[in-house]
Amino acid sequence: MNKRNDVGGVVHVYQKYNPTEFPSPLAEPPDLVSNAFEHALTYGSYRELTEEELARAVHLDPSQIAGFGPSIDALRAMLEERKRKILETYQVDGLDKKAQDRYDKQSRRVRPPAKLKGLFDRAVRQQQIYLLEQLWYQTDRTNPDLASDILHLMETLGDKYQIDELLSKYTFTGRQRIDMPDAIEVKKELEKIDELLKQLEEAAKTAQIALIDMEALAEFAPTQDLNNLEEIRQQINNMVREMAERQGLERNESGGFRLTPKAYKTFQAQLLERIFSNLQASRSGRHAGRIMGDGSVELPSTKPYEFGDSIANVDVVQSVINAMLRRPDERPVRLSSDDLEVFKTRNSPKCATIVVMDMSGSMRYDGQYINVKRMALALQGLITSEYPGDFLRFIEMFTFAKLRRPGEVVDLMPKPVTIHQPVVRLKADMSRDNISESDIPPHFTNIQHALRLARQNLATADTLNKQIVLITDGLPTAHFEEETLFLLYPPDPRTEQQTMREAILCAKDGITINIFLVPSWSQSEEDIRFAYRMAEQTKGRVFFTAGKDLDRFVLWDYIDRKREILG
Repeated sequence: MNKRNDVGGVVHVYQKYNPTEFPSPLAEPPDLVSNAFEHALTYGSYRELTEEELARAVHLDPSQIAGFGPSIDALRAMLEERKRKILETYQVDGLDKKAQDRYDKQSRRVRPPAKLKGLFDRAVRQQQIYLLEQLWYQTDRTNPDLASDILHLMETLGDKYQIDELLSKYTFTGRQRIDMPDAIEVKKELEKIDELLKQLEEAAKTAQIALIDMEALAEFAPTQDLNNLEEIRQQINNMVREMAERQGLERNESGGFRLTPKAYKTFQAQLLERIFSNLQASRSGRHAGRIMGDGSVELPSTKPYEFGDSIANVDVVQSVINAMLRRPDERPVRLSSDDLEVFKTRNSPKCATIVVMDMSGSMRYDGQYINVKRMALALQGLITSEYPGDFLRFIEMFTFAKLRRPGEVVDLMPKPVTIHQPVVRLKADMSRDNISESDIPPHFTNIQHALRLARQNLATADTLNKQIVLITDGLPTAHFEEETLFLLYPPDPRTEQQTMREAILCAKDGITINIFLVPSWSQSEEDIRFAYRMAEQTKGRVFFTAGKDLDRFVLWDYIDRKREILG
């Protein structure tokens, strides 16, 4: 009897794509949230993305779209063949000399007046269009005929530029002679092919089919290939849309995408993973994955029951064993108070933190404000996931101090500079009805007001462990005296005095001030000395850190502080 030969798997492929080349469903999905959040951190208010914009923004692994359609290698080969045929067809020898002769002949036709002859001769000799433009502007209304001649000369010089660039970029090996106008058209076609080849190469690396200029490609590719490519683009858009919705980018009725709380959690989790992946194993108990191998087993410790201990913490097994060892013949086993064992517990005290984020005008330099907002989101994610009982609030600091909800952090931006004088000495009575905050220049740094607002908010926190995380780039330039606001630049000792007074009040309330001084183009030795003076007078601490590592330093310090409290 013949043994049956069963065939398993794909027998034949009838579709335009090959299902055997599809990526594994267990493959890690592309990160669609990080790019959206980084865009929001940089530009503030988050604008909803269309499907096409989302597809352009997302960086996919090409393996994620394997099998979705025909390879773009065929299109690249077609364009390269088209380029090769052009270069092997035409001969361009002598075009540069013809372009130069045309330019010289046109320049001799121009007859500028004596007052403009020096500038004209220099423009012709240096072959600079911008000098000829100056002459054209000067003669456009006073001498239309001369302006027309100069305009023709500019066009001739522009053609010469085109020919020079053509000969420097491409090597022609053909025999068919070509005149200058046709050579310029050939140059445009070659540049268009080069741009399309670049787009196709980028699309092959990142799977961003939306980068390809379909209208330009239509001049060279057959209609069927374009239709196939458009189908791939639609399939990628559909795949990206589905993954975006799973990761927390919600689609609204108009078709745009917006961030949801799920996306916030996803981004914060990615921030924490990145931060703690750089932390040495000896300094943290975090392990991103399974830990394999032998090791000692840490058993839970117990103690005899004492009056006041919670019954919920009773070690039932050990208590029964104690009773059986003490009274082995007793049946049934009866527990007495002496037999009871309870698990030891340790106190996990709360910590109250106010993060003061400098959003004054100087924070826009080198994108320091982005690092501050990224740190705030990471700290919120840490406390939400690891220390849910802790107290955390955010304060935006500029000319004034404002309490901000966590959901508002992404939209914060450094304030525009509205005063450019080297010395500013202003004051405003904010108790007057005809003066509002919108009338005041917003780009100054009011550390005093921020500390006062932080102290008032920490007064309601139900814990003795209170701290302020002050992130700034230097000296304060604004302060309040009663209801009068002072704006003083360069920084004035009067402002520092009022700021130090508020910092000392914080210290008297048991609040630790941690200053994270980020670098700035305008930072001087006096900015550093100010941070030292505040730390010394309040028994606080000062950290000097690169802005890009701000999130890492703040989070590590927060965890170290928790260990000190528990220890």
